[in-house]
Amino acid sequence: MRLNRLRDGFRPASNRRLALSVAVLLASVAVPGEAHPTEFDCVIEPHQTVNLASPVVGVVERLDVDRGDIVKRGQVIGKLQDGVERAALALAQTRASDSSRIGAAEARLRYLRSQQDRLEKLQSKDIASRSALQKATEEANVAEHELETAKFDKQVAALQVEQTRQVLDRMTLHSPIDGIVVERLLVPGEYRNEQSPIMKLAQLDPLRVEVFVPTAYYGQIQTGNGAIVVPEEPIGGNYEATVDVVDRVLDAASGTFGVRLLLPNKQLQLPGGIRCKVRFELG
Repeated sequence: MRLNRLRDGFRPASNRRLALSVAVLLASVAVPGEAHPTEFDCVIEPHQTVNLASPVVGVVERLDVDRGDIVKRGQVIGKLQDGVERAALALAQTRASDSSRIGAAEARLRYLRSQQDRLEKLQSKDIASRSALQKATEEANVAEHELETAKFDKQVAALQVEQTRQVLDRMTLHSPIDGIVVERLLVPGEYRNEQSPIMKLAQLDPLRVEVFVPTAYYGQIQTGNGAIVVPEEPIGGNYEATVDVVDRVLDAASGTFGVRLLLPNKQLQLPGGIRCKVRFELG
């Protein structure tokens, strides 16, 4: 099957360009300056193809979609094993919710401040020594710093909760695009390393139409222009597309330049990876 696909045109980009360029030169049915449609060979491709991976390594726990399934941007489509990360999150949340150190520090500070106030009154009447008052003041100041430290530690614990939650979220796979699942590259139980994507996704709305046009038509095709795309049988039909990119670098070897069109495909009625004809209205 793979060999058949190669023979059908799924060849390296340079070879495909050359083949399309030759086909364009043979299939052109008009010359510049004639005010009627001009038709060229083209290829309809997915707007983009994504080899979905995870930012972390680990064992695939589950995959919620399979080949051919439609996915939406942001949709959860699987996850890696995350037991350790969940335990770490629970530990961080427990630490962040513990206010006992702050309560104890506040109680101690209140007590020491009351002792300091009492000694200040006694010292003003020469009943308490200055050294006793100085010691009580120092102890109260230390207790105040301890309270600030406890509050700071609680803030750090809250940040650790958020950090651990972010680590846990990275174990969940989200679709980065609206599209379909082309292929699952791993299965639950397999190990995902730094080089192994988990699945391949393709965005089919809009589709991308690639065509190579003879350089004689350069300047006649502009971005924003409309065109009619006719997919090969058995798909068939006429579909309106819009010129999105016109190459500013021409290919001298083939005597062509590249044009990319965007083809709306809201209902996903058109597949990617098929040959087509495109008709431009040239004045």
